[in-house]
Amino acid sequence: MTAILHRDMHAPLPVAVGGEGPYIIDSTGKRYLDASGGAAVSCLGHSNAAVKAAMAEQAARLAYAHTGFFTTEPAEALARKLVDRAPAGFGAGRVMFLGSGSEAMEGALKLARQHHIERGEPNRHRLVAREMAYHGNTLGALSVGGHPARRKPYTPMLLPVERIPACYAYRLRRAGESEAEFGLRMANALERKLLEIGPESVAAFIAEPVSGATLGCVPPVPGYFARVREICDAHGVLLIADEVMCGMGRTGTLYAMEQEGVCPDIVTIAKGLGAGYQPIAAVVARESVVAPILAGSQTLWNGHTYMSHAVAAAGTLAVIETIEREDLLANVLAMGAVFKEMLAARFGNHPNVGDIRGRGLFIGLELVADRGTKTPFPAADRMAGRIKRTAQDNGLICYPASGCIDGVLGDHVMLAPPFDCDGALLEEIVDRLATTFGRCLA
Repeated sequence: MTAILHRDMHAPLPVAVGGEGPYIIDSTGKRYLDASGGAAVSCLGHSNAAVKAAMAEQAARLAYAHTGFFTTEPAEALARKLVDRAPAGFGAGRVMFLGSGSEAMEGALKLARQHHIERGEPNRHRLVAREMAYHGNTLGALSVGGHPARRKPYTPMLLPVERIPACYAYRLRRAGESEAEFGLRMANALERKLLEIGPESVAAFIAEPVSGATLGCVPPVPGYFARVREICDAHGVLLIADEVMCGMGRTGTLYAMEQEGVCPDIVTIAKGLGAGYQPIAAVVARESVVAPILAGSQTLWNGHTYMSHAVAAAGTLAVIETIEREDLLANVLAMGAVFKEMLAARFGNHPNVGDIRGRGLFIGLELVADRGTKTPFPAADRMAGRIKRTAQDNGLICYPASGCIDGVLGDHVMLAPPFDCDGALLEEIVDRLATTFGRCLA
């Protein structure tokens, strides 16, 4: 009898006891091909020797020092690396290290508030985010998230947040509308919302550069974020890019927003940042965000006990060094293109696959009851859960989810294989997914 509060307190789980490359091994010896990195976390697989060695070496020297008294070498080196590789225009930014993506979003929201107070605009406290987004599970992060089902039990406890539609072309692009027209329409919704509520009261706009778990790997159309940046600049609103799931190389560049040619003010990162070897997340703040604080209180008002944990920082530093040493971002781009071709060849005409989308090794397949009309499966079919269970029975770990249309209807499957994958591994993923679809969708 387990003493853990598991996510599903009814179904027993296999016990994971080992990892070998992209595979997780349970206590019976069964091997599971982890095609989603858990939740887009394990970007280097489950047995990277360099990362484990870096963590062991740091633990032998010093595991923890409270940041109210000390800094550490690995945390300083990691922060410098993240700032130096930030999108063009970031300047001499600063980094805050935390323990999870939810904590990072909380930290980003608080930092945005502090920025405005210290620059003499204390009235800026309102937040604007997008519908059908996910930004974390703590109360502040859940407040800016836009997934109705996840928010529902806690609604009375959440902050008021204004919303605009997501840049979700498969569902929201109008007939005859070009990509450019669609992107402009979606971005201009932000300006309309700011003018409606009073832009002088708004602290930040929060968005995922490539949507994650709620919509399933939806990339923006070209020009969308460039227009968003213009609108934020025109009204003094900070742009917070939530790259917790899509960042740190998952889409082919270290920062996902690089591919938009846009420099955000604050970036939240986690998941692939530490590749799952230690819990770690970060808030990366642009020089212009930090400047009023340095000129004012010179104090970060938001602190956590395990900030800049030395072992986590050392392991993460090794993760980034491995990505760079092995040129894995180039592999993400190359294998991402191959992967989409494989998926299109196998499922492009499948009657229940409506859309195959994504960027790099961050790919989503939206499932539909009718491909021609885009009609979703009934919620009662619990299609996402059925695919998850069937895939795991087949030795495949993927990331199905439901509710991408309105929080209830709409099913998709996300795939996020390791950065060092090759064509043979991708073919194995596609084969196992085809077997799963054959059992669930036939």
